[in-house]
Amino acid sequence: MAARDEDALVCDFAETYHVYDYTALPCRLAATLAAGLHPESRSMMALAGTTVPTPLYLQAVIADRIGMIFWAQTKDGQKGRNRPESIAAALRGDNKKEQLETFSSGAAFEAVRANILKRIEVDQWQQ
Repeated sequence: MAARDEDALVCDFAETYHVYDYTALPCRLAATLAAGLHPESRSMMALAGTTVPTPLYLQAVIADRIGMIFWAQTKDGQKGRNRPESIAAALRGDNKKEQLETFSSGAAFEAVRANILKRIEVDQWQQ
């Protein structure tokens, strides 16, 4: 944890344990205390590769779903226009627009599906 983000570890120890110099602790004790940090602590989130606490992210997903339900009932939603931006994607830092592909018939879908499956099969053989 110290190698990944020492400042986060210092803040977490100060906030959680009121320890301002973790290096003064015996190594085993410091490691035990570090392992006991809550999942939303700066250090644990850095280890997990996340920047947003789980409860906040879940709230954003809920807000996105409710927004999509409301949008789907509007004239824009019925025509697939002006889709609302995702709050969860913004929190993740995922600025990529989601591609929504539609098909005019079942046959068109099956053709695209067969092409994708063929590419996957070729990739598996090449490995």
